[in-house]
Amino acid sequence: MSDPFKFELVSPERLLVSGEVEQVLVPGAEGDMTVLAHHAPLLTTLRPGLLDIGYASGEHQRYFIRGGFAEVGPSGLTVLAETAVDLVELDAGRLAGAIKDAEEDVADASSDIARDRAQTKLDHLRQVQSTLNL
Repeated sequence: MSDPFKFELVSPERLLVSGEVEQVLVPGAEGDMTVLAHHAPLLTTLRPGLLDIGYASGEHQRYFIRGGFAEVGPSGLTVLAETAVDLVELDAGRLAGAIKDAEEDVADASSDIARDRAQTKLDHLRQVQSTLNL
């Protein structure tokens, strides 16, 4: 059993989660990472993916997030997500809409760099869709 630490998940609309947690699986830009108490300080960008919050009770709460930032500091972990949707509320139509938007971004990209970024985002969204069987 790990020590608890403070965690906040914030979207542009509101504070979604604030409290003590045991671990958080974060979809970092360079890959998934699990943050536990006493984690080394860091700041990273996020890719579209699943954020899994583990509580001391053994319960888990999962969110689909689309980009943002995560900061681990002395006071805990803060995730600022561009979009965050509780998986309980996520439906196939909403995810399909995000995939369609990403496909349009790939088609409309004006440079190779923009196209590569858009394609990476699209690939991650499709991976989430496949993982969730939506």
